[in-house]
Amino acid sequence: MTTFKQLQENLNIHELIKSTFDVDLALAGNWGYTKENATIIEALSENMTLLQLEHMITSIRAHLEMNITQEQENRYGAINANERAREEERNEEGVFNKVTYEITAIKEDLYNAFIKEYKEGYGKEDFDISSHFKRRKEATLTREVIHYFEVSSVQ
Repeated sequence: MTTFKQLQENLNIHELIKSTFDVDLALAGNWGYTKENATIIEALSENMTLLQLEHMITSIRAHLEMNITQEQENRYGAINANERAREEERNEEGVFNKVTYEITAIKEDLYNAFIKEYKEGYGKEDFDISSHFKRRKEATLTREVIHYFEVSSVQ
């Protein structure tokens, strides 16, 4: 079983995201594992809502945790984040969103094999599509994560 370590705190996450994903986001702070180390959203990106931006940042964090920082044999693909719950806290320190996401993913090698099988088998008489998707579902890892965002600047 692969363990996913929290990303190192105190990095310049804005620069790391820009250099790794070629996305320029108005962010500061840390990776949002705790309220004290929240990801600070300084401004919304053009044509993006706060919910979309929070989802994008959580997806970036998941890709870093589950793929980019892993050894080749432990990398996951098909990483998806789905919001499950949200709480807002307002106090003298600012406005915080505590968002719970369900992250799903499949080991990268296995996922690539499923994609190949699907492409080669789809439309053929002997391809059992329901078995294919059942096996994909069984191979999917599901984890629950919490991401804290400080959103005072965009309220």
